[in-house]
Amino acid sequence: MTGPKRYALVGTGSRAEMFERAVVRDHAATASLVALCDTNPVRVQAHQRFLADLGAGPVPAYDAADFTEMLAKEQVDAVIVTTMDSTHADYITRALRAGCDVLTEKPMTTDLAGCEAILGTVAETGRNVTVTFNYRFSPVHEQVKRLLDEGAVGEIGSVHFEWLLDVRHGADYFRRWHREKENSGGLLVHKSGHHFDLVNWWLSARPVDVFAYGQLFFYGQTGRRHGYARDYERAHGSAAAQDDPFALHLADHPRLRELYLDAEPADGYQRDRNVFGGDITIEDDLAVMVRYNTGATMSYHLTAYSPWEGYRLMVNGSRGRLELEVVENDHVSLGAAAALKGAALHGEEAAAEQGRVRLTLHRFWEPPVEIDVPEKSREGHGGADAKMAAILFGGATDPLRRSATERDGALALLTGLAANRALATGAPVHVPDLLTL
Repeated sequence: MTGPKRYALVGTGSRAEMFERAVVRDHAATASLVALCDTNPVRVQAHQRFLADLGAGPVPAYDAADFTEMLAKEQVDAVIVTTMDSTHADYITRALRAGCDVLTEKPMTTDLAGCEAILGTVAETGRNVTVTFNYRFSPVHEQVKRLLDEGAVGEIGSVHFEWLLDVRHGADYFRRWHREKENSGGLLVHKSGHHFDLVNWWLSARPVDVFAYGQLFFYGQTGRRHGYARDYERAHGSAAAQDDPFALHLADHPRLRELYLDAEPADGYQRDRNVFGGDITIEDDLAVMVRYNTGATMSYHLTAYSPWEGYRLMVNGSRGRLELEVVENDHVSLGAAAALKGAALHGEEAAAEQGRVRLTLHRFWEPPVEIDVPEKSREGHGGADAKMAAILFGGATDPLRRSATERDGALALLTGLAANRALATGAPVHVPDLLTL
């Protein structure tokens, strides 16, 4: 291949902007965006304007029905998939069969059938799938990987991992299509897939047995008993939503207005639904137990309604313990509660509240040692997006093997799928019974 690699992007929501910025602004010498594709033409036009803001010209635009035709006509080398999660497998497999490589947003797909289809099509075509697990590229997560690989805690026996989404970020999953499990797979697939992948990567392990409990505790109809609910279907145009800290006011965000509110007439999609609505089918409080092929176990908890945002990781080994505490913001100020947190805008802006990062190594018979971690960037998931893009589009080296393949995507997905099955059946799930990798 001569010249920059030719990319087409399917799915023009807000996450697509990170990939467009990386290709047309940051890595134009090695990558070229040659087409956009979506079901919604209004949203595609919004992205054309975004490309113009980046100093790029418009690119050919295609309806989703013409996806395969686009790949041939524009001589596409690779496809970037940022569509609704439940549609990933269809676009990925079609792109592979058309002779393209694929970069896909996590999760790779949302169900076992889609996972099997992707793995089978990769084997059939010999093409490559990369799952963009950007959390692997966070400097503190890289530091954890180095320490564990170096044997800082010896042989790993157990992991405890607690992840807290605050009532600004967590609530956002209950306003949009993610609130319906058929679209997103639930938070154990859509959000926790990041976290399950990190543990697989840190431990160089794969899940074997999974059990889970979960509930819709805070949001939805069940959460109305806590006294926060207002009676409206969606925030836009509703008087009841005006001072609701859980409401998203699309008209107050120029970019969100352009991408979603102005695009509504084309497909009817509403981005600002009531988080206490009655049609929510995902959980907001989840506990998972995992046993890995290395013998290590993990206890994991995800809370989507916390007063602060961040996570705690504890790794116990034969020579000590590694502890990580990340406070992304120490509270949610009431005045900013109805705004989107940076994470909900995919990390372009950090929250205004205070945060901190502390990584501590506790070796047996020694005082604890606080490990220096690089200062966290205020852009793009703490700088992880830019580092990931440099490898994906710019050809930067990857000594920590952070780029995730379809196998990595499947292993992260299988933990979430097994946990979802445990929620439904009340019984532990042996992961190889679902799919052997």
